[in-house]
Amino acid sequence: MALMLTGCSARSKTLKPDEAKARAENFINTALMSPGSQAIVKEIEKVNGFYKIQVDIGGGEPIESYLSLDGKLFFPQALDIDVINEQLAAATSSDGDNGSVATVEQKSDKPTVDLFVMSYCPYGLQMERGILPVVEKLGDKIDFKLRFCDYAMHDKPEIEENLAQYCIQKEQPNKFISYLNCFIKSGDAASCYKEAKIDESALNTCTSTADKQYNIMASFNDQNSWNSQFPPFNIDKADNEKYNVQGSPTLIINGQEVSSNRDSASLLKTICSAFNNAPEECSAELSSSTPAAGFTADTGSGAASSEANCQ
Repeated sequence: MALMLTGCSARSKTLKPDEAKARAENFINTALMSPGSQAIVKEIEKVNGFYKIQVDIGGGEPIESYLSLDGKLFFPQALDIDVINEQLAAATSSDGDNGSVATVEQKSDKPTVDLFVMSYCPYGLQMERGILPVVEKLGDKIDFKLRFCDYAMHDKPEIEENLAQYCIQKEQPNKFISYLNCFIKSGDAASCYKEAKIDESALNTCTSTADKQYNIMASFNDQNSWNSQFPPFNIDKADNEKYNVQGSPTLIINGQEVSSNRDSASLLKTICSAFNNAPEECSAELSSSTPAAGFTADTGSGAASSEANCQ
């Protein structure tokens, strides 16, 4: 009997809307906002067993967040499973062009290939999975750079991973592709450092320097500096503006944005169309299966797609 009474008394109390609003506002301003700035909860309503709140942090559209009915759990963002499943389905279905391959108008002896991603974006990972075999096949016959969108949709872990990938590519380039091939499978950076034999001391020095140079974490912690509901990531900001990058992935070849299918065979043909004189490696046979999206060891299968992205 005592156990039953204890269990009943421990049952969570549902807060009234005004109580939930006050609790959320106090938490956001105390724990999340920078000194001198203030957030205001503009609206609150019950949705799917939670309180949905509209948070005004100033300087932009309100941010949609969620609070558990007892006020104990705060969720900065909700992911709509049905919407994401639809996007994933689109990423593994035909794009309707019956296998046609995008071509590049501007030719060069050594094409530049810039792939803009967010390191945790499932569709950026999908494109990386498709393009890495091409990069390995063509080697130094192309100038490949992985670049980053100038905002991060997947919170602090993505910002930290962007920094790490930037530094590995910059200072340990001979290990970069090996690291990426590991990371897109597991998302486990620590184990991939070991697998790719990354010099972690040098990496930490580089990320610290880049953080200060580009004001990365300071911007993350100061929401007043954000131009949208997502924190900025300014390492490749100038190139984002130059090419009008709108999301992850965005592929730029010889300065031209290209909407390529994401399978390796299509990407090889598209990149090879940018050569003045295509090398023999362009005749290689690579997989025409659509890469899987997200972190997975699955290589994927089916028709190619160039639709889904993070933006």
